[in-house]
Amino acid sequence: MPSTSAGTLQPFGTGVGGTLPAMELGSLRSTWIVLSLVSTELLGQQVPDTLFHPTIEAPRFAAGMGPVVMLDEAHHNFHTLTGRYRAFATVLRADGYTVVANQSAFESTALSAGSVLVIANALHSRNVQDWRLPCPSAFTAKEIGAVVEWVRSGGALFLIADHMPMAGAAADLGRAFGFEFLNCFAMDQRERTTERFHATEGLNMAHAIIRGSRPSELVDTVITLTGSAFQMPEGADALISLSDHYQLLEPVEAWAFPADTPGRSGAGWQQGAALEFGKGRVVVFGEAAMFSAQLAGPHAKPVGLNQPGMRGNIQLLRNIMSWLSGSP
Repeated sequence: MPSTSAGTLQPFGTGVGGTLPAMELGSLRSTWIVLSLVSTELLGQQVPDTLFHPTIEAPRFAAGMGPVVMLDEAHHNFHTLTGRYRAFATVLRADGYTVVANQSAFESTALSAGSVLVIANALHSRNVQDWRLPCPSAFTAKEIGAVVEWVRSGGALFLIADHMPMAGAAADLGRAFGFEFLNCFAMDQRERTTERFHATEGLNMAHAIIRGSRPSELVDTVITLTGSAFQMPEGADALISLSDHYQLLEPVEAWAFPADTPGRSGAGWQQGAALEFGKGRVVVFGEAAMFSAQLAGPHAKPVGLNQPGMRGNIQLLRNIMSWLSGSP
C-alpha cells in the first residue's frame, strides 16, 4: 500500500469507520488511539483475495460477449486489474463483460477502445509515496477534456475516489461533471462494526441502479468502508446519501487526526450518485474497497466483497455496470 509518509505504511479501506471521532478534543484523541491499533494490526499487506469467485446465477451476457470495460491503470491507481481490483473484474467477467486495462493517457483513440471507463483511486505522482497535502489532480486538463467529450458523445464513466488523498486527486475530473469532492475521511460516529445503508437509511430505492431490472436484482443493503464524500450537480440522482451521523474530517495527512483536524457534518453529502450527461452516463462513488476483495494484515482479514453480508454490494456493482452500459 502507498505510504502516508515516506516509509510508513498505513491500511486503507479497513472498515475502521465504526470508531469515528467527534470534533471534541478528548473524543478525537481516544479515536486516534483506536485507529492506530487497527492500523498496526493490518500493517504490511493488503493483497487481492485470489480465491474470491462469486456465483452469478443469471449472467447478463454470454461469456465475453458483453461491453468492453476499461479499468484505468495509467494514473498511479491504487486499484488495478490484477491487483486490488481483481475481484471487481472477476464479478464483471462472470456477468459476461470483457474487462481490459487502460494503460494510456486519456485521449479519443484510447477511450474509443471500450464502452465504460472505470477509474478507481487514481493518484498524482506526488502522492504515490506521500499521503499528505497537497493532493494535485491525477489528470491533466487535456485528459479531463477528452473524458468529458467522450462521455458527452455516449461513453460511460465510473469514477471511484476514496478518502484523502484519492478524493483530492479526482476533484478536477469530478468537477468537470459537476461533482464536488471533499478531500476527506467520511467517518460514522455511531461506533458501528459496519456501515450499512438501506431503505430507511441513505439508500435511494427509487433509482434504477438500486431497483435493478427485475425483483431478483433489488439491492436492499449496501456496506461501505469509510471513504470520502461529495456534493452532486443538479440533475444527478443520489444513490447513497450520508447524514449528520457522519463527520467529514479533512486531515493534513491520511489517518492522522489531531485535535485541530477540520471537520463538518455529513448531512447533505453523498457517497454514491448517478448522472446522465449528454448522450452518456456517469456514476460516482466515494468509496473503493466496497467493490474489492482483499486480504489485509498478518491475519489475512477479509476486506470488501469477501466479507460476510456483501451480497448487496455484488448486485450493486452488477446494476451499476448494467445502467452505465445501457444494458436491459
